[in-house]
Amino acid sequence: MKYYSTNKQAPDASLEEAVVKGLAADKGLFMPYSIKPLPQEFYDSIDTLSFQEIAYRVADAFFGEDVPAETLKQIVYDTLNFDVPLVKVTEDIYSLELFHGPTLAFKDVGGRFMARLLGYFIRKEGKKQVNVLVATSGDTGSAVANGFLGVEGIHVYVLYPKGKVSEIQEKQFTTLGQNITALEIDGTFDDCQALVKSAFMDKELNEHLQLTSANSINVARFLPQAFYYFYAYAQLKKIGKANDAVICVPSGNFGNITAGLFGKRMGLPVKRFIAANNRNDIFYQYLQTGVYTPRPSIATIANAMDVGDPSNFARVLDLYGGSHAAISTEISGTTYTNEQIAETMRETWKECHYLLDPHGACGFRALKEGLKPGETGVFLETAHPAKFLETVEGIIGETVEIPAKLKAFMQGEKQSLSMTKEFADFKSYLLSL
Repeated sequence: MKYYSTNKQAPDASLEEAVVKGLAADKGLFMPYSIKPLPQEFYDSIDTLSFQEIAYRVADAFFGEDVPAETLKQIVYDTLNFDVPLVKVTEDIYSLELFHGPTLAFKDVGGRFMARLLGYFIRKEGKKQVNVLVATSGDTGSAVANGFLGVEGIHVYVLYPKGKVSEIQEKQFTTLGQNITALEIDGTFDDCQALVKSAFMDKELNEHLQLTSANSINVARFLPQAFYYFYAYAQLKKIGKANDAVICVPSGNFGNITAGLFGKRMGLPVKRFIAANNRNDIFYQYLQTGVYTPRPSIATIANAMDVGDPSNFARVLDLYGGSHAAISTEISGTTYTNEQIAETMRETWKECHYLLDPHGACGFRALKEGLKPGETGVFLETAHPAKFLETVEGIIGETVEIPAKLKAFMQGEKQSLSMTKEFADFKSYLLSL
């Protein structure tokens, strides 16, 4: 399948080029020329299939033309060596728990899939070394770093904003060593993202190094996130609640909800989507006004959503032909303050004995306020609450148990390089490699 740029100024690319390059030459994001609907029989029997079987059918629609069936199957089955259970919180609201993977965050799905697909392409091309640049506001760094850890021919550079990710999140990518280097940037997530984008656009750097991205701007990172939307539907169907399903996605950089919208285009019977924002409500404001106005990000307790200029908004616009009316028909928005997020976490723990992380809390609250009679709501619980230990414990006033996987990271020694947010410094560092 061919991929085009959302800016329409770059030549078309093959899947391999789109994955290895990450970003199109005109700074646009790659989009597949077609989104293949899956046959009705797939949806009729989806509740009898395993997560891996469902994911392979979806992956085949995206990547089947470009990757041999056995290889693709192996990539999918290797990626999804953990479950994504749908857990009942109230009578009509369910949590899709995306935190059962190695780094306890939803990005394990996209990170692990991309690492394996990129590894396959590198071996196929006989490349010596590919350098993956990734900006993180929290969970992307750990998911990508752990997905790529020890993968031959790939070195990962994780750029993260100093003092703006939780200690546990930081430990998950600064303690790994091997082929992972953490760069602590004196700035915000948007500064980190700008450095990565500037590096891709720099001719001298690209002649010197083979660079690619593992942020959700890369098609191999965001498309696999569609897998769990289909699996959520399958689990709803099993319990007879698949009609009028509403999915709420805590939204930062918008890769996650874009994957869900792709699923809907493939025929997934989702009635509508809700994008839940924290104070960084750029998308919410766009829905209200029809005008997209990026602005500097604001730090909140739902830090992975602290994004002031969501990269994947370009894909959402492209998907709907730039129509504000079409976007507003399928997606509504909400926005919450720190106080509202904390209140939701406290009340849900007290009333339902379900522990939300700050991001999932935005999703749950949006459904609680916005579900219509007869609808069933699913929100994405994007990370384990223990990843935000101090915040969560401070809010509920109780000790949160730390899973063994997280404890292992906590014992590691932090290794990172400090750097300014100036591109000249980042560039000279990369040129010295």
